[in-house]
Amino acid sequence: MTMGPSFHAVSCLNNLLIPRPGAILLTFQRLSGSSLRLLPRHDTMRLFGPSLLLLEYLAFSDSASWKVDHPGTLYSWEGACVWIPCLYKTPYRSKPLESFTVYHNFKYDNITKNFTGTILYTNKEALPYPEKSRVEFLGNYKNNCSLHIKTVHVNDSGQLGLRMTAGTDKWMEPINLNVSEKPPPPHIQLPLEIQESQEVTLTCSLNFTCPGYQIQLQWSLEESAVTLISMDPKTVSTESKLTFHPNWTHHGQNLTCQLKDNSGEMLSQEMVQLNVNHSPKLKIEISSGKATVMEGESVIFTCLVISSNPEHGDISWFKDSTKLIMQKTNVLTLSTVTKRDSGKYHCQSFNSVGAGKSEDVVLHVQFTPEPSSVQIVPSPANEGEMVELTCTSLAYPPPTNYTWYHNGQEVQGRREKNFQIPKLLLCHAGNYSCLAENSLGPGEIGQEAELDIQYAPKGVTMVIQNPTPIREGDDVTLVCNYNSSNPRVTEYKWKPEASKNKSFPEVMMIRKVTWDVKPITCEACNLWCSKAPFVTLDVHYAPKDVRVMKISPRTEIHSGHPVLLRCDFSRSHPMDVRFFWKKNGSFLEEGQELSFDSISPEDAGHYSCLVNNSIGQTTSEAWMLQVLYKPRGLRVSIAPQDRVMEGKKATLTCESDANPPVSWYTWFDWNNQNLHHAAQTLRLEPVNVKHSGAYWCQGNNQLGMGQSPPSTLTVYYSPETIGKRAALGIGVCLSIFILAIWGVKVYRSWKKIREQQELQENSSGQSFFVKNKKIRRAGLSEGPHSLGCYNPAMEDGISYAALRFPFGETDTPGADDVGTSASVSNMEDMVTYSVVQKRRVPKERGTEMRQKDADYGQFLNKRTPAWDLGSSAEIKQRTNGQGEQTVGDW
Repeated sequence: MTMGPSFHAVSCLNNLLIPRPGAILLTFQRLSGSSLRLLPRHDTMRLFGPSLLLLEYLAFSDSASWKVDHPGTLYSWEGACVWIPCLYKTPYRSKPLESFTVYHNFKYDNITKNFTGTILYTNKEALPYPEKSRVEFLGNYKNNCSLHIKTVHVNDSGQLGLRMTAGTDKWMEPINLNVSEKPPPPHIQLPLEIQESQEVTLTCSLNFTCPGYQIQLQWSLEESAVTLISMDPKTVSTESKLTFHPNWTHHGQNLTCQLKDNSGEMLSQEMVQLNVNHSPKLKIEISSGKATVMEGESVIFTCLVISSNPEHGDISWFKDSTKLIMQKTNVLTLSTVTKRDSGKYHCQSFNSVGAGKSEDVVLHVQFTPEPSSVQIVPSPANEGEMVELTCTSLAYPPPTNYTWYHNGQEVQGRREKNFQIPKLLLCHAGNYSCLAENSLGPGEIGQEAELDIQYAPKGVTMVIQNPTPIREGDDVTLVCNYNSSNPRVTEYKWKPEASKNKSFPEVMMIRKVTWDVKPITCEACNLWCSKAPFVTLDVHYAPKDVRVMKISPRTEIHSGHPVLLRCDFSRSHPMDVRFFWKKNGSFLEEGQELSFDSISPEDAGHYSCLVNNSIGQTTSEAWMLQVLYKPRGLRVSIAPQDRVMEGKKATLTCESDANPPVSWYTWFDWNNQNLHHAAQTLRLEPVNVKHSGAYWCQGNNQLGMGQSPPSTLTVYYSPETIGKRAALGIGVCLSIFILAIWGVKVYRSWKKIREQQELQENSSGQSFFVKNKKIRRAGLSEGPHSLGCYNPAMEDGISYAALRFPFGETDTPGADDVGTSASVSNMEDMVTYSVVQKRRVPKERGTEMRQKDADYGQFLNKRTPAWDLGSSAEIKQRTNGQGEQTVGDW
């Protein structure tokens, strides 16, 4: 934050020190007084230092109107993101923000008079920068400069610079960015003091939050915590506040706050140890290991301090909540115990937090029963009710046998502690006593108890003081009376309960009596209560529980069926009633029943009926009449319209009216072909020209099937398809044209070769024909010299061809039929054509060429039986089976 004005001052200073063309650079010099004078340019360098300070002061003062709020340092880690909340305020009367650029590790270049560095973001679209997809500007050009940087790395640490320009005002705002390799641990903030049972709030905080990277802070304690996220220009943080009531067992425990990502994986954690101040925690141990002793034995109690923070003070002992004054150590010794030592013992100690108390230890000293006493419940007792007498005698172990006495006489068969009289009579009155006995022996008979038999009020009745008849909503007054009572009546009780009259408790007022008021009774009470007979009020009321009932059909209502509705009610007093019907709030007719000979879907609606008597009228709840019918009025709607360009999307919807709704649909095309699509909507995406045609649908429910008329979908070619097809047609035409030209050339070439072959055949000499009854191709193994070839491309050379006569039908070739020229004498007749092609050569080479031809002819004569040359260069030689040779003319 402190670097902003200085950078702005440097920028303004550079602008001031570079003169514009035609301008005169002037500097200021402070004289000995307080005035300033102007100096020419040649004196500028001498006073550059003071001028620099003055200009820097002026620039700093002008930039003071810029205000940018943001966190001083932002923290993140490798792979996370950074959220930078930022607010700014431009100078007074400045233009709106025009330029906004974010630099990484920026520097000021004195040569270019501008800032340099890696550009992370700029609003200048003409300026490309590689980080464009990673940095997102979330602000505006009025007052918000917030940023979001996705997937930061360790090398992103450093200083960010927000370069803002508003007209001629410029500002560079630095922001520190700290990106660590691993997530930093959160910080746990504990209160200065934690005390047991007092609510305490622990804070786990992390200087990080980013909406694009979800984190959570989790405590090791199983308590509910509240997470707070701060994203204001002052603080960017995530806090988790844990509020709970610590107890002494938390003292010394390790408390952990873990940083986890959205998948629950732990990224980092911090651990602290809880220091919980608590009162001393005490426990008593008995030397004998048990708390039951005989009279005369000794008992030692030891008070153990389980935990105390801070340290505890002296230990005190208590018996039955009374402090034992002389005992201040942790050991209490009872040398010779008596029954008076029986009771509850505990120890207690203090520290600065408070007092700590051990649990009570009950010491039982065994002794014979003390003089017994009798308790009578209830006392006094009510005639006819059950009464229970209890014999009480202090002893340990408790008494196991009791003897009862009535007016000094033993009651036979009564050996239990409790003596019950199921139904009390006046003869049961008198004095009762008992004798208790335990394993150590019998006790003594104590003081007698008197059983006083009393009775509840008698002859209790209730009187109604209202005139008849009683209408629903009237106020009713009732009075509770009785004949006698012992003791006197002190209270009246009403059922059901109602407001009491303090001046006259025997009077009850029922405000606005209801039609279903329950039977009423009253009780007159002294120590017990006597109830009057129930009185049922005869209340007149309007009809109740009015409802619409469907009489027929018993099942669902189908279109065209007869329907009968009845208006019914549960009760009415008086019973003289009238019925009226309404449909959708409009009056239909009078009568208890409403019938339809042939129901139609148009008859569906909300029906209600009204029933009235002399007291009033009641309307039923609206009953929905649903008419079931098969699909009807089906139509196919096409969206967005029935003409669609290929490549787009077309949605066909089968609209229908049915109850119950259509459960499945069937689609057909223009060929009545089932498209096997059961949904209400048929989507064609993308469409092509083949989809053009008429479509219709069928809708089915449980009652039947309906069919829509066909709707036509027209798909026309897109401009791209028209262009492609035109190009394809042109290409096909060009291909056919090229193939035609190539075919003409091939035909001409073939015709030319054919003419040359015919000329060669015509220029040859004699020809002959060989006839044989059976013709067979000679094997390829008959010798490499058996078949010659003619190469018209050769200018000079000798070519030959051989014709062999195949074997006769009865001939059997021998094993030596295939061989070299030495086997010619064993073969049948054969004719060999030899062609010597001579070219014209110069005279100096003629003799040499003729010599070569002669040598080549001798070579051939050695390998073949004869030569046969035709016109211009052919020699024909025929060899018969006897080896004779004939030579033609040259």
